Amino acid sequence: MTFVLNLGLALLGGPLLAGVVRKMVKARVHSRQGPPIIQPFYDLFKLLGKEDLESSPSLVLRYAPMVALAAILAAALLTPMGVRPPLGGHGDMIVFTYFITIAAVMVIFAGLVSASPYSMMGAGREIMMHLVVEPVLIICLVIAAIKSGSLVMWDMAAWNYVNGPSISMIVGGVALLLALQAQIGKIPFDIAEAETEIMGGPLVELSGPKLALFEWAFFARQIVYASVLAAIFIPWGTGFALPWNIGAHLLKITVIILLVGLIDVVNPRLRIDQAMSYFFGVVFVALVGMAFALIGA
Repeated sequence: MTFVLNLGLALLGGPLLAGVVRKMVKARVHSRQGPPIIQPFYDLFKLLGKEDLESSPSLVLRYAPMVALAAILAAALLTPMGVRPPLGGHGDMIVFTYFITIAAVMVIFAGLVSASPYSMMGAGREIMMHLVVEPVLIICLVIAAIKSGSLVMWDMAAWNYVNGPSISMIVGGVALLLALQAQIGKIPFDIAEAETEIMGGPLVELSGPKLALFEWAFFARQIVYASVLAAIFIPWGTGFALPWNIGAHLLKITVIILLVGLIDVVNPRLRIDQAMSYFFGVVFVALVGMAFALIGA
């Protein structure tokens, strides 16, 4: 059952919550009606039904979308989503980080092998963002590992629920929240896409099923990152019966993604140098949290 829950939440919850953000946040801020909540599903199915054109004969470009989606779904199976993750006993935060990195590398590879200077520029920006954003996630998970004495993500969540908030976990949660906007590629940190500058970034040459798989992976990635924040650093509401645990988790990730959507719609995009400065500050905050964890605070 937990396999169905985690995979269903990643595959279906991601596009659905994206539709909710479009309808309930972006459209209202812009004073317009907005598309239907299920519009992301329409878009995905439309792309899946289109001709599969390739701008490059590279095998990397052919298989990168499938590998990216598979890696994100594997990470979802390691992530607590109101219940013990189905693969929680077969992988820890290190394996989780590997899967997340594989998905990011596939996006970069797709941009590098595409026959467009815009996609290569977008891939370069994706590399820069990945190198400064992913360390925040890793440091925050290390904080939770130090406090719980385990690398298993479910143990981290359980420890925080049982022992209550600590300074290091609060600081780590704040750092992860500050980095979340960039980790899921939203304004003001969607620098790798920057439509007005490089017209879609590393995926500019993709269309049809390949683009659909990448887009689906991005939707699922939002659920995975929001679930890590909600389950490990905001674990309250998970000590009840199974339906209540799942409901509490859904409520928390919905609030997180709505907050991300609100920030996305009311902020302008940052320049790459501004983003780098911001994330060096976030990394410093995360390191402060790790220092507190090491001294037992």
